[in-house]
Amino acid sequence: MRVWCMLCPERCNSFQGSVTAMTVFFPLDTARLRLQVDEKRRALSTPAILAEIIKEEGLLAPYRGWFPVICSLCCSNFVYFYCFHSLKASWLKAHQSAPRTDLLLGIAAGVVNVVLTTPLWVVNTRLKLQGSKFHNTDIQPTNYRGILDAFAQILHDEGVGALWNGTFPSLLLVLNPAIQFMIYEGLKRQLRKGVPRELASFEVFMIGAVAKAVATTLTYPLQTIQSILRFGQFNKSTNKSTLMSSLMTVKCLLVNRVRKFGLLGLFKGLEAKLLQTVLTAALMFLLYEKIASCTFRVMGLSSHRKR
Repeated sequence: MRVWCMLCPERCNSFQGSVTAMTVFFPLDTARLRLQVDEKRRALSTPAILAEIIKEEGLLAPYRGWFPVICSLCCSNFVYFYCFHSLKASWLKAHQSAPRTDLLLGIAAGVVNVVLTTPLWVVNTRLKLQGSKFHNTDIQPTNYRGILDAFAQILHDEGVGALWNGTFPSLLLVLNPAIQFMIYEGLKRQLRKGVPRELASFEVFMIGAVAKAVATTLTYPLQTIQSILRFGQFNKSTNKSTLMSSLMTVKCLLVNRVRKFGLLGLFKGLEAKLLQTVLTAALMFLLYEKIASCTFRVMGLSSHRKR
């Protein structure tokens, strides 16, 4: 019960920080996703991509799909943070914290998160791209009336397995938050070394940005394949004989991407992704730490003692 009570404020803090940060930088994620799935859209600068989307689809187009993304984000963060901090609390009862431990616990929490929340991310990817004016004319338009209708149509037209499209690259991508938290916790320990203290806002922002930037760059090619698979139209450009296994599917899509666009094709949209994800993560950690500090102060608890 003690662990549950101590974890509740953390989950609330992470939710508030994530939702606020994602909302502020949501248009950047829209630009990234368009570049990943619309192969014929040229990789311009991020402001140029957003200006192009607004010109073609209207002023609110960069925020299309905001609600389902926020729903998925809240569910995903709930599962991830609950698993991560529960495992960490159990581990710290008998062991000391270390970067390697944070990495392993992050991977374990990420696997649980992927298995449980992939259907939500498949649906929100479809909804976010619905109504877009694609430059690739081979893409078939969809007509979902909302989250529940999207679930129903995917189940009816494509089968239950389609809700877990992209699960394999998603499982590989558990390294992203694992690497992020390992670097973040490691840098935080170094800054606090010898003197337990509350980090300054600038310090939290910077280590959050550095941690996410490294994790994002290392795993971005897999994120591109993940988006293509979730969109559900990859088979139009992929030989069906290569879909015998998830590994072969990912390998085939990576190879095809390189053949069409070169190695840089694997990083198409990285600029927008780095801007969005680094700023989002940095702001999330900043809000997370500040809200946590206020929460524990109100509760009469020490945030340092808790951690």
